[in-house]
Amino acid sequence: MIVRKLLRALPTVCLAIVLLPAALSAREDVPPVPSYADAVIEYESSRKPGRLSAEDRAVMQRNAAELAERLPDPGLKVGERAPDFTLPNAFGKPVSLSGQLAKGPVVLTFYRGAWCPYCNLELKSLRDALPRLEHLGARLIAVTPQQPDKSLEQVKRDGYSFEILSDLNGAVMRDYRLYFTVPKALSDLYKDRFGLDLATYNGPGRYELPVPGTFVIDRHGIVRAAFADTDYKRRMEPADIIAALRTLTNQDAGRH
Repeated sequence: MIVRKLLRALPTVCLAIVLLPAALSAREDVPPVPSYADAVIEYESSRKPGRLSAEDRAVMQRNAAELAERLPDPGLKVGERAPDFTLPNAFGKPVSLSGQLAKGPVVLTFYRGAWCPYCNLELKSLRDALPRLEHLGARLIAVTPQQPDKSLEQVKRDGYSFEILSDLNGAVMRDYRLYFTVPKALSDLYKDRFGLDLATYNGPGRYELPVPGTFVIDRHGIVRAAFADTDYKRRMEPADIIAALRTLTNQDAGRH
């Protein structure tokens, strides 16, 4: 009797033995969710001492305080409708938000430009999180004031497969309440200390930037998660984006 029971159970036991390593392997193959904060810590710990004088730092701190005063609560809020737009991508082709939303939710992030090391850290963390975002049905779109050719350099250098769109007149940054112009004292400091002229990236006479911000937008165009901060070092973590998308997925499943 015992032998017969063992024989009947044998196929199930064998199947479990076969599937268990495969399941473990599958879990091991899933990369951890990238952390923007960890990337910042690593970057700042390896950075050489800066070239900024006490006066330079005072200029930056003063401008940061003035920006925080002008935009005390930047960006769209949860529950607001995300304004539609059509912008050129890195290859010069028009891409619309509504067209992307027709395929599913969108993760929309605004960044300053390829010259900004913190923007690059954020984009790389989003690139590494992209398989998880796509698994949850989302598209990733990045918007920047820089010219498409500068974005194309980023796409080729860093292997970005998501859309990078150029807001060439600042209209979208304004619509999302992120727009500001860089004061002359700060743009002069960028030129003198870092050899950075924003017009080289944005185009002649354009010294405008977005407050970095990220929005998770459902397929109906409603903002379901949002983060924006005048402190350009602070960004929405990929883990928080994934959590927001999972909530959307669960809500959609509940409706069905």
